[in-house]
Amino acid sequence: MSRKITVKTMQKYKDEGQKISMLTAYDYSTAKYIDEAGVDVILVGDSVAMVVLGYESTCSVGIEEMKIFTGAVARGAKNALIVGDMPFLSCDCDISSAVKNAGELIKAGANAVKIEGCSEYLLSVVKRLVETGIPVMGHLGFTPQSFNVMGGFKVQGKTREAVENILKQAKALENAGAFSVVLEMVPQDCAKYITENLTVPTISCGAGKYCDGQVLVSDDAFGKYSDFCPKFVRRYCDMKSLILECAKKYNDDVKNGNFPCSEEVF
Repeated sequence: MSRKITVKTMQKYKDEGQKISMLTAYDYSTAKYIDEAGVDVILVGDSVAMVVLGYESTCSVGIEEMKIFTGAVARGAKNALIVGDMPFLSCDCDISSAVKNAGELIKAGANAVKIEGCSEYLLSVVKRLVETGIPVMGHLGFTPQSFNVMGGFKVQGKTREAVENILKQAKALENAGAFSVVLEMVPQDCAKYITENLTVPTISCGAGKYCDGQVLVSDDAFGKYSDFCPKFVRRYCDMKSLILECAKKYNDDVKNGNFPCSEEVF
């Protein structure tokens, strides 16, 4: 019998050297299938803004949309740890508002939330959330919500000073109570160094093979989202072609009068 993955399970996996698998999902059926496949963690990512809703960046969704998608995923996945992304500006007003917004994702079905960045203010938010009973996953390196400040989608941690700064931030998140840290778009050696110097698990998002786990956007990995494909993504399927093929066959059958047939009517 499968059992529910928790933040304690993730720590156990790191301590035992077992890799952690993580994929995004935004709807009931996809979450159900990913869960049945045995994936450890499902992230309800703010990437939904781009791959589902068609926006140009992740900054275009708010807490109300994230609650809807989180609820759908929670109804589909019963064993995976469900992590809800805290969307742009949802924890940057004041600590009480941040706690309220995170609590809304937990009420919707998330088991934890993910927060991008590591300012002194955000560290106080992480600490308060943990004290409240809400587990927090950190996110460092390239942080998509800050792409305007970073000057675009750029690899982070390319100098020794930058690596040490990311490690300092990761340790600060760990000390504030974060149960894991996503490292996005940093060099593999940088991620390896950080991973070896943290107690909590690290999750690679384009940060190489030496992190404690890996995460990909499912629409990228499954080949459904085709506007662009990051270098670090491995395509496991070509859902775009499959959907196109099925839709064309359906269209042809309707136009030619082949659907519905006698077995498909009342």
